[in-house]
Amino acid sequence: MRWDRCGEIQRQKVRAYLVLGLLSAALAVVLHLLYHRQTWETAIPNDCFAAAAVEPGAPRLVCLTFDDGPGVNTEPLLAILEEEKVPATFFVCAQPVNRPYLPLVRTIVQQGHQVAMHSASHQYAQIYQSTDAFWQDIKELRRQLEPYLSLGDLTWLRFPGGSTNTVSHRYGGRRIMEELKAQTEEKGWHWIDWNVCGEDATASHPDAEQILRNIRQDAADKTVCVVLLHDTMTAGQTVEALPGIIGWFREQGYHFCTVAQMEQLQGSLQSAGE
Repeated sequence: MRWDRCGEIQRQKVRAYLVLGLLSAALAVVLHLLYHRQTWETAIPNDCFAAAAVEPGAPRLVCLTFDDGPGVNTEPLLAILEEEKVPATFFVCAQPVNRPYLPLVRTIVQQGHQVAMHSASHQYAQIYQSTDAFWQDIKELRRQLEPYLSLGDLTWLRFPGGSTNTVSHRYGGRRIMEELKAQTEEKGWHWIDWNVCGEDATASHPDAEQILRNIRQDAADKTVCVVLLHDTMTAGQTVEALPGIIGWFREQGYHFCTVAQMEQLQGSLQSAGE
């Protein structure tokens, strides 16, 4: 009888461990899903699932673009760009985390870089509820940027998640991105995605060397590179990587330009080569 009791106790322990293990696994799945939902819809999403930017032929051009700032790392990035004499484009936000750094928008303009629109809130559940909700968000972004630059210069836009993101469909339907792209053009504005991604805002948190490797891999055999990077509070490794990124593109014979300069520069460089 004693051995039977011991065996039953052991079996009860095994069953308890199995139940605990199943509960732990279920909790891990829930936390994983919550993490990735937060990653999509908060200040530092993984924007790398968007479609590639269109790339015409001829001259080798590269646009360095920084999303989701300004932030604590914007100033160090600006210092490197100034030292290297390289222009860049900053797709800015006006979330609470950005607001203490919004005066840097004036510095960005003064140093010859381009400021472009990204989102005021960067909250997918809000901005992609409808096209009206999206344009209200952009209106708020422009209002917050008005003290620091001429609103007439704000004519370029990058959609959070890119122009082909599917996250927006759960809020505004399957056609919302097509509608927003058409409406952007109706306003006489321009939108652009990217075709090279440093993956510096992903959950893997790559170091500077990996960011450079990601860019080199994506840029291979491309004539025109629109590079996605970030200048958020977690972009410390992007600051470390930037000199190497600039150096690599120079070695490959690329000309640096802002997004707004790209079309004009393509034409002038083509003419010079004829």
